[in-house]
Amino acid sequence: MNACKVLVVEDDPDINALLAKIMARDGFSVASAFSGTEALLRLEREAFDLVLLDLMLPGMAGSDLVARLRGEQGSDVPVVVVSARAGLSDKVDLLALGADDYIVKPFEPDEVSARVRAVLRRYRKGVRASADVAAADDPVFVRGALRLETAARRVVLDGVEIALTAHEFDILRVLMESPDKVFSRERLYELVWKAGYYGEENAVNVHVSNIRKKLAAVDPDGEYIKTVWGIGFKLA
Repeated sequence: MNACKVLVVEDDPDINALLAKIMARDGFSVASAFSGTEALLRLEREAFDLVLLDLMLPGMAGSDLVARLRGEQGSDVPVVVVSARAGLSDKVDLLALGADDYIVKPFEPDEVSARVRAVLRRYRKGVRASADVAAADDPVFVRGALRLETAARRVVLDGVEIALTAHEFDILRVLMESPDKVFSRERLYELVWKAGYYGEENAVNVHVSNIRKKLAAVDPDGEYIKTVWGIGFKLA
């Protein structure tokens, strides 16, 4: 676990420093953020293995950050909440949002260490199990020079690997799985975001636009996603 990178999100400098010290003592690489917005920015730009998160933060509350990560960001990075809120409803609400564990302040350093390691063990076990399932049934979709590998979540165009976000990858996979089918924006949203559709067509449009831009950076003349006006999108 020594290679793991932990983001400590806590606005109190002393508590932030203490949590960072605990993580560094256990051999983790540590970065710190002092507001919810700063944490979101760092999570968008860097890869972390775990987040230690306070709830009462300037800029963006910790609960909102968890909701963003699990919702539109599509991130499964483990999140351990460290909060002074000790009520059962607070714990239940955060776990329901997608937090992986909840530690109440004041905390013991050894408890933080133990819980972080337990969460990382569970997460890695789940990743290995998912990989084993995918390896048993690992469809690869090819359309001309475009190749999508589902288990590796890898997209290659003309031999160049394309870096897609989780939602961008899932949209492209849906389209490549059924290359002759036209998908409405509503249906794409339901399949990719796993949620009911409430007019969020702009979210689908933005992600499709991003996919097109990334593919065009490698093949400017290629058309890979076709807009079917009045309906939605299909593979070109």
